[in-house]
Amino acid sequence: HLEKISPWAFLRRLKTKTLNPLLEPSLPDLASLPHPHQLSRASEKQANLPEPSSPRAASHLRAAAMATVMQKIKDIEDEMARTQKNKATAHHLGLLKAKLAKLRRELLTPTSKGGGGAGEGFDVTKSGDARVGLVGFPSVGKSTLLNKLTGTFSEVAAYEFTTLTCIPGVIMYKGAKIQLLDLPGIIEGAKDGKGRGRQVISTARTCNVILIVLDAIKPITHKRLIEKELEGFGIRLNKTPPNLTFRKKEKGGINFTSTVTNTHLDLETVKAICSEYRIHNADISLRYDATADDLIDVIEGSRIYTPCIYVVNKIDQITLEELEILDKLPHYCPISAHLEWNLDGLLEKVWEYLDLVRIYTKPKGLNPDYEDPVIVSSKKKTVEDFCNRIHKDMVKQFKYALVWGSSVKHKPQRVGKEHELEDEDVVQIIKKI
Repeated sequence: HLEKISPWAFLRRLKTKTLNPLLEPSLPDLASLPHPHQLSRASEKQANLPEPSSPRAASHLRAAAMATVMQKIKDIEDEMARTQKNKATAHHLGLLKAKLAKLRRELLTPTSKGGGGAGEGFDVTKSGDARVGLVGFPSVGKSTLLNKLTGTFSEVAAYEFTTLTCIPGVIMYKGAKIQLLDLPGIIEGAKDGKGRGRQVISTARTCNVILIVLDAIKPITHKRLIEKELEGFGIRLNKTPPNLTFRKKEKGGINFTSTVTNTHLDLETVKAICSEYRIHNADISLRYDATADDLIDVIEGSRIYTPCIYVVNKIDQITLEELEILDKLPHYCPISAHLEWNLDGLLEKVWEYLDLVRIYTKPKGLNPDYEDPVIVSSKKKTVEDFCNRIHKDMVKQFKYALVWGSSVKHKPQRVGKEHELEDEDVVQIIKKI
């Protein structure tokens, strides 16, 4: 008769019954042995409690937490893909989108101490009047484009990931110094930290214009993949901030008003999104047919709205018919960096998207200085902004300004600090005595 017993029980039976005297000296003292269940519990505790003072253990904990967040993001994205879009599911989808935005923010800016924060960019000092970044998949011609436009050397080779860090260069165009950054190639999943993707996209957030470089002989679907990576990092391409008002208050609940007919948002969906952010008292006013994503962007408040140009490189390797199809893309500029085709057209388009204003200075009794204009943004182009661009103490000594150009009726015309200047105006500042 043989009965099934565990090895531990078999050892105890051998010890107590002394079935074989020859085995007895070699058997351990079973009274000193812990029970197998105690061993497993102790090993579990030891596995679950790494030494917190160890940097290696801390990095393992951070990696485990990040993996958990990424798994949650994947689960929510799968659920959103399974859910049909209609009025009945709008409330549920809005809640899922709010959870997804919170998890992405947690992934990009983790709250754990030490180990350096996520999302730091490359250490490149911002210089010049504007910054333009080259973003794209590996081996699409970003470094060649930088070499041709700026004369700065960036290594070029036939293999992928030739550029491993950020290479800056400077373009002198229409009197303005434009800093051009050659960023390393990104891969799919860059927003989740793959292939130094966070550093690349963090640097792209600081740019005034983003140039997405695409390869004409590769699928045009790469455009949508790069857009997805940038949008996952809070960059909105060729969009304006949502025209809606969101204001927190101490009491009164959620007050939702709209001046237009809404097809995407209703009060229940707005309340669900706000409750996910633990906001129970707020005034929300819509001035256009906004979506749940627009409301989430306003609540998050960390979105960057950046102009973008899609630069299709290597057009010398495609047919004229294929080029005509690509010509239907919005915000698009075809070039060949190697053969230097249409680089002037690209610079003109970059200047248009930067939307800068050139102001010439005129010292008293001298001719205007047309060689070195003062560059200001078209959104901040008053005389006061012009003075601050030259020196911060100039506004304190300001009396009035004489302006020649399209922004005034008379030549010259005496204006104050609030006067808005136009491109290529000439300004002479009169100081207090």
